[in-house]
Amino acid sequence: MNLISNSMRGPWTLFKKELLRFWRVSFQTVAAPVMTALLYLLVFSHVLESRVQVHGVNYTSFLIPGLIMMSVLQNAFANSSSSLIQSKVMGNIIFVLLTPISYLEFFLAFLASSIVRGLVVGLGIYLVAIIFIDLPMVHPWLILAFAVLGSALLGAFGIIAGIWADKFDQMAAFQNFIIMPLSFLSGVFYSIHSLPPFWQAVSQLNPFFYMIDGFRYGFLGVGDISPAISLSVVGASFFGLSLITLRMLKTGYKLRG
Repeated sequence: MNLISNSMRGPWTLFKKELLRFWRVSFQTVAAPVMTALLYLLVFSHVLESRVQVHGVNYTSFLIPGLIMMSVLQNAFANSSSSLIQSKVMGNIIFVLLTPISYLEFFLAFLASSIVRGLVVGLGIYLVAIIFIDLPMVHPWLILAFAVLGSALLGAFGIIAGIWADKFDQMAAFQNFIIMPLSFLSGVFYSIHSLPPFWQAVSQLNPFFYMIDGFRYGFLGVGDISPAISLSVVGASFFGLSLITLRMLKTGYKLRG
């Protein structure tokens, strides 16, 4: 029995194409981010483990959820953005646009593949990290909710970036001047309560802070802010970016001549 209806065959095929695209180079798209996160863990935990406690937990336990979520977000963004910019530069985006796939199906296929890549990278880091430390899961449903919603948000942002950018250096600007700073200034390596009041307020303008803090709360049961607030901010951000993305796809902005 065919489990995929004819109406879903197009988006399902596009989804599988995007999965195969990153999985065929999994040494680069999965193994490399896991190794990078492991290096951060080894360096920071070695230096600060005996000197710092955050929210009453040891520093390594505090650090690991932040590293996992940071990698999930960065790789979800990289998946959709790199696919679109490569297709535009190489000129093969036309073969996708000519298919009878609606803009909504296009969006869902790219979004789903970004979520899968983010979750695969996050799971890989978690499996390596628990070799070094026993990491609790106080609220598993929060972990899953923030991982899926966060990777979906960055997947949508990656689509926007991929559509807007015309060259690889423009895409690199997104990564270097938006994604990386927001990631590193989101409380991955520290609690925002350790900052002066002004910088605490600035940190709370960063949507990455809510994704990482809520994800960390799922593991440890403690955080800098209520997980309900974090979930609301992340959900609203995803809704807003999704509307922008769908509008760009519907109008064919920088995709159709």
